[in-house]
Formats: sequence, structure tokens, C-alpha cells
Amino acid sequence: MIQEYATLRSNINMLGRFLGETINDAQGADILELIENIRQLSRDSRAGDDTARQALLDTLSTISNDNIIPVARAFSQFLNLTNIAEQYQTISRKHSDSQSSDRSLRALFQRLKAQNASKDEVYQTIEKLLIELVLTAHPTETTRRSLIHKHVEINNCLSKLEHDDLTERERNVIECYLLRLIAEAWHTNEIRTVRPTPFDEAKWGYAMIENSLWQAVPEFLRQLNEYSREFLGYDLPVGLKPVRISSWMGGDRDGNPFVTAEITRKVLYLARWKAADLFLNDIRALAEELSMARCTEEFRNKYGDHLEPYRFVVKALRSKLTTTLAYYGDLLADRIPRAARTEIIEQDAQLWEPLYDCYQSLLACGMRIIANGSLLDILHRVSCFGVTLSQMDIRQESTQHTNAIAEITRYIGLGDYAQWTEDDKQAFLIRELSSRRPLIPTNWQPSATTQEILATCKVLAEQQPGVISCYIISMARSASDVLAVHLLLKEAGVPYHIPVMPLFETLDDLDAAEDVMRQLFNIGWYRGVINNRQMVMIGYSDSAKDAGMMAASWAQYRAQEALVNLCEDLGIELTLFHGRGGTVGRGGAPAHAALLSQPPRSLKNGLRVTEQGEMIRFKLGLPAVAVETFDLYASAILEANLLPPPEPKDSWRAVMDELSAASCKIYRDVVRGDKDFVPYFRSATPEQELAKLPLGSRPAKRNPNGGVESLRAIPWIFAWTQNRLMLPTWLGAGASIRQAIEQGHGAVIEEMCKAWPFFSTRIGMLEMVFSKTDTWLSEQYDHALVAPELWYLGESLRAQLQADIKTVLSLSHTDELMSDLPWIADSIALRNIYTDPLNLLQVELLRRFRANPEVNPDVEQALMITITGIAAGMRNTG
Repeated sequence: MIQEYATLRSNINMLGRFLGETINDAQGADILELIENIRQLSRDSRAGDDTARQALLDTLSTISNDNIIPVARAFSQFLNLTNIAEQYQTISRKHSDSQSSDRSLRALFQRLKAQNASKDEVYQTIEKLLIELVLTAHPTETTRRSLIHKHVEINNCLSKLEHDDLTERERNVIECYLLRLIAEAWHTNEIRTVRPTPFDEAKWGYAMIENSLWQAVPEFLRQLNEYSREFLGYDLPVGLKPVRISSWMGGDRDGNPFVTAEITRKVLYLARWKAADLFLNDIRALAEELSMARCTEEFRNKYGDHLEPYRFVVKALRSKLTTTLAYYGDLLADRIPRAARTEIIEQDAQLWEPLYDCYQSLLACGMRIIANGSLLDILHRVSCFGVTLSQMDIRQESTQHTNAIAEITRYIGLGDYAQWTEDDKQAFLIRELSSRRPLIPTNWQPSATTQEILATCKVLAEQQPGVISCYIISMARSASDVLAVHLLLKEAGVPYHIPVMPLFETLDDLDAAEDVMRQLFNIGWYRGVINNRQMVMIGYSDSAKDAGMMAASWAQYRAQEALVNLCEDLGIELTLFHGRGGTVGRGGAPAHAALLSQPPRSLKNGLRVTEQGEMIRFKLGLPAVAVETFDLYASAILEANLLPPPEPKDSWRAVMDELSAASCKIYRDVVRGDKDFVPYFRSATPEQELAKLPLGSRPAKRNPNGGVESLRAIPWIFAWTQNRLMLPTWLGAGASIRQAIEQGHGAVIEEMCKAWPFFSTRIGMLEMVFSKTDTWLSEQYDHALVAPELWYLGESLRAQLQADIKTVLSLSHTDELMSDLPWIADSIALRNIYTDPLNLLQVELLRRFRANPEVNPDVEQALMITITGIAAGMRNTG
């Protein structure tokens, strides 16, 4: 173990000791002894002791129903505690991760200084910096909010214990509180009893903003200004907006029937209520601070002659925010608001202008220190969050809009729009978009589905400009998909332009993205309405599910590259929106490396990226962790624009084309071509049981009656993560590389590994995935749960996995995975001791549950605990 991680190891041991004490008190010494015996057997099994491995199998396959829940909970809880300790380690005062510091903003500015970079160019790049994080409600967060709060408190205790000057009594007090928190967590049900509603998910997202991002954003902006000032020699303008927060919570209705127009309206009310509440707390504190009497003549002329001019202005804001809070509180309670809309704060400028006037006056009067205190933090929050707390994205699937317009055209006697050619659709849509008369008859009663779409557009029409950031069309395939949404918004009476963003997801759609956008840009009406600004979303989830990781990655790269070139040629500012997840199968990778592996110039208008599920908590859940995340994002975006990665050589492109085609064929031959694959998948993983775990409001399938093709990308990957085969994240990739090497492309592939961030990042992602796979555990799932006539499929996949690991190791010229990142390898090895028993217990529980689903509710409860525990052990689930 590296010496600098001694603190981490110490913290993990302490938390484990406290958990053991809790279990002893709650369950008794016999259960603790059983758990400890399983842990020792697991450790010895991992060390290569075959006798211990067999004993571990025997112990868990014969465990009584009375003991399954405490055993499952013990290992699941320990993995949660390990995650807490590891998350704290990244912000520990004793932590000096050289790699992290190499990727930091400070290190980037040092490199820029050493290279004599142009100050003007650096400033212009900082001025355009944008990190827009889009919080989604994707159902991979397996930890309940009740437990998350306790986990945050445990983290705080670790921070306090790190101080070297604690007295023995002070340390005892903190440790006693820590022990109590662990006991509270043990006695809290880790499985939700009911599925959260979309409104619950929004409350979770806004709680994350309140508890972490509200503090983190101003801290990061101070840090950015400090590093920039050291390089530039002057402060950044206060009005820069390098961070923006948006949300899908309450707006993402793609495949989620529970997100309705009324839910969207309520979530928007909730966001404004929470923003008013948070700003009111800030303003109250500011009113206590700004007791100064001196102000500029301009300030006095604007706000009047007062003994305490700043306090007068701030108290007026306090009064308006109090009224605003009550107004939206009434709307949330379905009451008629007691205040008029003219009495509340509805726009950012109503907060920004008086506060910025205070700021400028304080500076002019020689009170720079006061101006740059909490007042500056509030100004930064107004810039980032605004009075809406976050902007909302609306998302819906393309065929829903097609069907709605088809219903209209049939009713008014024009025929079935859905059956028209693309040219006919475009001609109709452009004609209607240019027309001043309404298309939808006033006396018409549409179907419930179409009515819901129209009602959603009506809600958008009620909002102030800027509240809705964009309307995303998932499974977008044509220019008419985009024009159709514009028409629906027009018919609803939306009085301003809402950006409509196509989401290209499958392999074919990514390949066609440039052509679709070129068609749109050639339409005069469209060019006129977008004001030369366009957002396009690149889907990582469904493209990888469709074609495998390697083919999807190359298609995503090529699509971005083509769109960047197209928009540059036409003078259109393009913002790419990355629909990434936490796993490799959904585009996941260390943030810094992932961003630097994007095509050159693709980040020049900033980064827009989804943050979902458990990754929100891991990357943004604590203020200090969130500051580090922003730092890494900012460093990568600035570096990508100031020190861009190389354009791929023609020889690299040729090899990638071959790898893509070969890997896609290998992947699809298994997933689509083998008639036994679907029954094997459903037997060898807990895919069907996952639906019983109430992770999020959205159903696991777009079509409840469909097969694997209708399964969402997230549960598809989640299921394979559980049985440790991790199939979607590697199938086809290593085998295609091996084929290319055998065909004489080895030297080019070596060059790509060394000189092309796009390719080297994919190889690094494969190493990470391979280090989390386990062929022996996968085999246990097969032998206990799969019909013997299907075993051949698992055997061939595991053989392919072993061959692929050898191929990747040959590229990195080492005998061990993750040898260049020993800390991550050590972390995975530590977790395996606790995830192995959960995997083996899950196998046994699945066997019992499938034999008789009604036999014992404890079996189902324990099964759900193993699912959440393995998710915690793997760190990224979807």
C-alpha cells in the first residue's frame, strides 16, 4: 500500500470496527462471528486458497433464511462505508494525489506560463468557459436520501478526526458520534419501500444543490479567479458565468408516463420556491453585514439618501424574497397566491442589478475586502443558479411528436402525417411554421397521449424566457423531427425561442447526424429562428447498447467531428451535449481524460454533460468534492481549447474504421445473432429482478411487453455489472484489436495508444472494466441459474474476456491490469473481499427466489440488498 493512503486504510479499518460493534449490539455475537468468518474466507479465497473458496461457497449456499438479511446488510454497509472513506480521501488535507494535481487548473496555468502562452488568448478562452452540468433522474442511485444524509455526516466526522491537535476527549466525542451514525445507518432500511415519484426525484436534486453546489460554486469561482489572476495579472469580471446547472428532473418524459405537464409545472414551482428560500437566507445574513454608510453619488441618486444605504437596498430584496417564497409556497399547496406577480422576484436581473450596484459602490469607496466577501458569493450564485435554481430540459421521444401531428392532420382531413415522405413532412411543417393562422382546431378533443404533449407545450408557454433551457428529442432521426417540435411549441403559443435539440443515439443515427443538421441549416425559416446557435446531443447509452463500446465510441467521435466542421463552415456556434453515464458502456471515464479525448474544437463553446444517479453523489455530493470536480472539468476544457489534442492521422482513421466494423459485427453476432442469448442473459443476470428495485420513477423498459431490445441502456448495463461479466462494456473491443494486430496493424495501434488521447482513453477504460470483471463469479451464476444447454454461451464469453485482457495487456506492455494506477487496483482488490460474498449470496438468493417467488419475503429483501451492495462495490452501476 502506498504510504500516502495510510490514512485511508486507517479510516476504513475504524469504520469497519464501528460497524462490527453495531452488528454485535444489534444482532448478537453469533451473527458477527458468522460475518467475520465469511469475510476471512473471502479474503483467503481471493489470495488463492481453494479450500477457503469452497468453504465460502458452502457457507453461503446453505445459509439460513434467518441469517441472509444481516449478512447481506453487513457487507453492503461496509462497501458504503468504504465509498465514504474513499470519497473523503480525495479531499483529505493529507492527500497528495500527484495525478490529480497534474490535471488541476493550477498545473495547467503553470504549463501555460512555461510555454509563454498569450495572455489575451488565455483570457478569451476563460471568458468562453462553460461547464453546464445537467442533473438527471436516471435510476442508478441505489442509496436512499435518509442514508445519504448520514453518509455526509460520517464524512464530516472523518474531516474532524484528521486534525492532529485534538485532545483525547475531543477525539472520543467525535468517534462516539461516528459510531452512533453507523448504528443509525444500520437500523435504517436501505431499500426504498416505494418507488420515488418524479417530484421526489426533483426534491433530491434540489437538496443536492442546497447541501453542496450552493457552497461549491462560489468556492470554485474564487479558485478560478485566483489561478487566472496569477497568470493574467488581473481579476476576472464578476459577470462571467462559467458554471451553469440544468436538470431533467420533472422534465424528462421519455418513456416515463409519470412525468406529466402538471408535474413539470409543480417542479418548476418547487425550483423557484427553493431558490427564493436559499437566496433569502443569504440576503438575511448580508443585511447584517452591510452596515456601511459610505456609497457613491450614483448609488445614492439611484436608491435614495439613507443612513445605511446598502442595508436599505438589501432589506428591500429581503422583503421581496419573503413575498416570493410565500407566492410559490401557495402555488405548491394549490392555493391562490396572496401576493400579485408584480410583487415577487421573477427574473435574475431583479436580484443581480441592486446587488451588483452595491458591489461596485463598495469597490469605488475603498471597501474591496467587504465587496469580495459574501456579497460576491451571492452574485456568483445569481449568475449560476438564478431565481429558478436550475434551468429545466424537456425531453420526449420523437415518435410521440410524429403521432401527435399525425392525429391532427387526420382530424383536419389532410391524411396521415406519419405515413408521408420526409420531403412532404418538411414542406408541411415549414408552411405551418410560416403561417399566422392556428393549425389545431379549438373544438378538437385529442387522444390522452396527444393531449399530454400539447399540455406540456402549454406549460412551457407560461414560463419566462430562460426557465426552459431546451427541448430534447430522443431517438431523433430526421430534420422533420426537429421541425415538428417547433410547430407544437408555436401552436401552444410559446412567445419566445426555445432551443430544440436532436439527440442522436443509435449507430445509424450518429452516422446520419451531419446530413440531418445540414438539411435543417438549409431551411431559411430554421436559420432565421436559431440565431446561428445550435445544440446537438450525442447519446452514449443507446449507441453502445446498439453496437458495442468500440463502434459506438468511434461513431460518437466522427459525428461530433462532422458537426463541428459543418457548423464552422456555416458560421453557426455549436454546443455539443454529452449524454454520458457512470459506466464505460454509457460513455463513462475519468472526466479529465474523457474531455481531452474529444475531437479538436468540439469544446470551444463549453461543455454540456449529464450527471446522473450515483455519480451526482460521488462527484458533487460534498462541497469540497464538487469544487475538485469543477476544477477538473475547467482544466480539461481550457486545455482542450488552448493545447488541443492532435487531429487523427489518416492511418489512425483507417484502423478505427476497421476496428469499428469488426467490433460491431462481433458484438451483434452475440447479442442479436445467437438465438440463446436472450434466455441466457435473463437467467445469468438479475435483469428481471431489477424491476422490483424501486430505484427511480421511470420504468425499466420503454415497452413493458418488449424484450431486450426495449430494455433501457441503464438496466441493461446494471444487470451485467451485477454478475461481474460487464459484457456491454468490452464485447467486441478487444477481439477487434486482436484481429487488427494479426492483420499487420500492430505498429499503427501502438502509435495510436501513445499519441492519440481518444484511443488511449478507450484502452484505459477497458483496463478499468477488466479489473472489475470476475470469470469465476460469473461461472457461479451460470452453474446455479442457467440451463446446462446454455452454459456454452457463458463459457465462450469468458474465454473471449480472457483473450481480450491479454490483448489489452500486450498494448500496455505489462502483466497486470491498472499497473500504472496502483491506487485504483488496490481499491478494487479491497472491495472484492466484500463484493465476492454479496455476489455468491445473490446467486443463492436468485436460485431460491426463482424456485418459489412467494416463499419468503426475507429472500426478496436480501436479494434487493445484494443488488444495492454490489452496486456500491462496483462504484458505477449505470
